[in-house]
Amino acid sequence: MADMRAFRDEIDRRAAGGPGGTTRELAEALGLRTAVLLEGPSDFAAVEALAARRGRDLAAEGVCVVSMGGAMNVARYAGLLGPPGLGLRLTGLCDEGERGFYARGLERAGAPSGDFFVCAADLEDELVRALGPERVEEIVRAEGDLRAWQTFLNQPAQHGRPRQRQLRRFLGTKKGRKIRYGRLLVEALDAERVPGPLDDLLRSL
Repeated sequence: MADMRAFRDEIDRRAAGGPGGTTRELAEALGLRTAVLLEGPSDFAAVEALAARRGRDLAAEGVCVVSMGGAMNVARYAGLLGPPGLGLRLTGLCDEGERGFYARGLERAGAPSGDFFVCAADLEDELVRALGPERVEEIVRAEGDLRAWQTFLNQPAQHGRPRQRQLRRFLGTKKGRKIRYGRLLVEALDAERVPGPLDDLLRSL
């Protein structure tokens, strides 16, 4: 049976300029119809966590969620997975500041941009606002990161900044932290408080 991880690995190799001779065969074996393009692994963790909360098995539904390793790679992945390549429907998330970059990259790849959902700053910002800073700080304490958080707050650059911006920045200060909290923050959300872009993305699949 075809494996979604093997498909993702092959797409990543092709996006990096390497070979990928079985990409189409794997896509057909998996019954893929849609590719969700995400900037990085923290977005991937959040999307997968929300799908699991809602009892969705995206792979079984023919949906491949892809972490592109940076917004600058959108044209390359869109070309491989969208109309010029495998012909899959493309959707995903992008940050407000990168909306124009995505639009140009998708246009170069011959793919429509209308199915991408825009986060105000980024997905972490959306999640912090949805939960509220106090709830996020509770999660930080529960995860054993209180000392690191307090050390971060004592940095001169953080003095006087809004707590929401401090939390958003803190999540990106250590490798792997954004990925871990991407899942944790989604799991902590009330069902009716899921950020609009993330909710809209899942509903569109």
